[in-house]
Amino acid sequence: MDSLDELSHGLANLSMFPFFDTAHYIVSVMALREQPGALEVSRVSPLACWFSSMLYCFGGAVLSGIMLAEPPVAPLSNGTSVLLASLLWYLVFYCPLDLVYSCTSLPPLRLVLSVMKEVTRTWKVLGGVTQARNKYKDGLLVMIAIGWARGAGGGLISNFEQLVRGVWKPETNELLKMSYPTKVTLIGAVLFALQQTHYLHLHTHHLMLIYTTFTVVNKTRMMLTGSATSPFAPIESVLHKTLFTGFSPYAALTAPSTNNVAKSVPTKKRRQSPANGANGDLRTKDKSKKNA
Repeated sequence: MDSLDELSHGLANLSMFPFFDTAHYIVSVMALREQPGALEVSRVSPLACWFSSMLYCFGGAVLSGIMLAEPPVAPLSNGTSVLLASLLWYLVFYCPLDLVYSCTSLPPLRLVLSVMKEVTRTWKVLGGVTQARNKYKDGLLVMIAIGWARGAGGGLISNFEQLVRGVWKPETNELLKMSYPTKVTLIGAVLFALQQTHYLHLHTHHLMLIYTTFTVVNKTRMMLTGSATSPFAPIESVLHKTLFTGFSPYAALTAPSTNNVAKSVPTKKRRQSPANGANGDLRTKDKSKKNA
């Protein structure tokens, strides 16, 4: 227990700059480059491509600032971070022989970078919850919303980012179909908000260790197995069918059998087909009599 406590304290005191922030920027810019049409936009309009990259890198801070009525350009005031993100954006998109993107796309290196990005998610969610708590001490829902926006803002504002590249796909809205990062960030925002309001009796550094371990292990498993299935899928399915579809345990007893319906349809068609043929013969006979 003492070693775990020391590990949690060490994790809580870990600095995100420059190594973990660098990993976050690289993975974010790579995700943008892999979007359909993003590479073509980078050749036609580098400014639009750069702006989209900044939204990917700082989207969470921008969205949380807007929600708290703060200047949305405040995250860009950190010149060092913006310069670092811009340098990595240029290397990922425009490096000669495409060396940077080719190297970072190697599975072992990409796994390390993705795991480091998951570590930064914990700090972003906790930072958003703490930022909201300073203004709304008893606003549990506000803390959850700001923590969620801070940690998954890049995905939540994806439709606006697509507009910058001249793409309009409202069906890709994260609220309509949440991705795994958005879901796990929402869970983290709920946990940290409950902890900050003393509904969850855990120390902050202990919860940081638990949440970071969970996100890192799941991300590693998903990348090694090549699976895009969310680990929350079984729970989501049960909750959705139970609470949001009007499912009744007696529906199976009262609903008509699908096999009987399937069998009755072709028999009706077969019975109607002779009648249709007889009606056609009578019509032809009537026409022939009139012509005669």
